[in-house]
Amino acid sequence: MRERRINVVDPTLSGEPAIGPWLWALQDARQRTMEELVNLTDAECDWSPPDGDPSIGSMLYHIAAIEADWLYAEVLEQPFPPEVEQLFPYPIRDAAGRLTHVNAISFQTHVQRLETVRGLLMGVFQRMDHVEFRRVRALPDYDVTPEWVLHHLMQHEAEHRGQIGATRAQAQRHLSQVKLW
Repeated sequence: MRERRINVVDPTLSGEPAIGPWLWALQDARQRTMEELVNLTDAECDWSPPDGDPSIGSMLYHIAAIEADWLYAEVLEQPFPPEVEQLFPYPIRDAAGRLTHVNAISFQTHVQRLETVRGLLMGVFQRMDHVEFRRVRALPDYDVTPEWVLHHLMQHEAEHRGQIGATRAQAQRHLSQVKLW
């Protein structure tokens, strides 16, 4: 018998009614990403497509880095603290503007980085009130609210989740052919 799914938004991740559903949706997006990664091997995580697209590990690094950047630059309006800076020893993009190849790092290390950043983000948003959640940050190139940041992070992760799935399928085909030889 299949487990019954519960498709209900849980607003209790924040005491603020305006914030709780957004945090639930953000966590739901992460859960879907983690389901895409079930039983991922380190070899699959490191494998890079021959067309130069990023490895899954590179995309996981990128997802975490972008989440941290939006949290600190836009929401908190401050630079990374040293402990967060240490999580990201590589630039997000290379000189050509492509995602930096981040390889030879275990899948579990990527997961820990994602969890660390998500924990920091959740802590900030769980302490936030609705006024701060909707306060516009006037940055040099655009205006943004923390509410929009959560929307963007969900979209960003969902787009990369699709890319991760496609890359994983390619990696599995390639790696299985290598084993045959």
